[in-house]
Parts: sequence; C-alpha cells; structure tokens
Amino acid sequence: MKNILGILVSVFLLISGGFATEISPAKYARLVAKGEKIALKLCEPAKLPSVKDNTPIATVIGAIDTSKACSALSKRRKEALAYFLLAGGVTAHEHTENYVHVPHGAKCPVCGMFVSKYPKWAAEIDLNGKHHYFDGVKDMMKYYIFDGDFPYDRTKITAILVTDYYTLEALSAKEAYYVIGSKQYGPMGNELIPFKTEKEAKDFIADHGGDRIVRFGEITGKMVMGLDGIDYEN
Repeated sequence: MKNILGILVSVFLLISGGFATEISPAKYARLVAKGEKIALKLCEPAKLPSVKDNTPIATVIGAIDTSKACSALSKRRKEALAYFLLAGGVTAHEHTENYVHVPHGAKCPVCGMFVSKYPKWAAEIDLNGKHHYFDGVKDMMKYYIFDGDFPYDRTKITAILVTDYYTLEALSAKEAYYVIGSKQYGPMGNELIPFKTEKEAKDFIADHGGDRIVRFGEITGKMVMGLDGIDYEN
C-alpha cells in the first residue's frame, strides 16, 4: 500500500447557506476545531441549539443568537461555532446505551481532533488490548488501509466499530452499509456514512443524496482519499 503523507489536499466545494464556497478540507477541519473551543469556553453547551442536517449557516447562526447560550461572539466566531454544530458537535447519545464509548480527551490518531465531542461520527478500532478512536469512518479507514503511515499488525485487531447515523448505535464495521458521495459532512468534511441496514442507507440517499452504497470490504484507498478531493491510485 502506498504512503499518503505529503499528498497535497485539493479544494472542494462546501455548500453552506445556499452559496458554494471554496474551502479546503484542512480549513473546514480548522473551523470545526475552532468552533469546538468556542462552544466549550464561551458558551453553555447544554443551551446550544440542535441543528438538523444541511441547515444553512445563516440559519444556524440565527439559532445560536436566539439560544443565548454564548457570551458576545464576533461574526467569525459564530461562523466557526455554526460549523462545529453542523459537524455533529455536542450531539447527545439520545436513547441508546450501545454506543461507541469514547473517553474524554481521546484524540483521533489520524487528524488529532477530540473524538468525544463528535459522538454522532465516532468509530473505534481495538488493537492489542488498546482502543483507538476516530471522528469518522473516513479517518478510521485511513488508519486501517494505509500501513505505510500507520504500521501495525492488522491481524491483532479484535473489533472495528462505527456509529449508525440514525440511531447512534455501535455497529460492527464489517456488517454496516456505507453511503458515499453524500453532501452531509462530518467533522473532517466528506464522509463514509454508516447504517445498520441497506434500507436505511437507501432512505438516507433519498433524503440527502449520495453516489452509492458500499460495504466494508469494498472501501479502497482511492475511495477514501477521493473524499478529500485527492486523485489517489492504489
């Protein structure tokens, strides 16, 4: 397998508020990370609004103002906070007890983000008695596929878990169905979105779009890097 370090990140289009804005995945991740800090330091997280999928940025900012969950924020800080909320930040686990239990302070070994802030997207690989947590299936698959960047014995993996998009239930990654090509973004931009059943995946595509449904064994390095806008050959 080829090494992915040093590959330049290309620019993709992020649709927000009805306008297409050029923004790189790296900048998107920085905005989400900045919004996370603002939520924790300048706001009362419990009072922050619940944000539905594909809500325009302007609408999210208006909801932030209405919630009065934060001290006075500049326009740029409100925008960053809005991206954080749209990425699934501070999402509750709702009614399921069977979820990916991410300890406070656990960082994604691929991008370095705090995973516990994004329970809606959490994934996990258990290896040699240790738990590795990720803020999305995309980064988890980078850790799994690219042995040049992440050298470890894949035969020592004892479990791979992902989070069902609708129920937030922990699923075996090898049994899940994944939607690729949707415009529903995670903390690191474009994502592989997991579902327990094929029907749920098809329902999601009907509501949010998507190119196709894939299974775990069909996910390739080219597919994963393509989510970052990178033309990669396996």
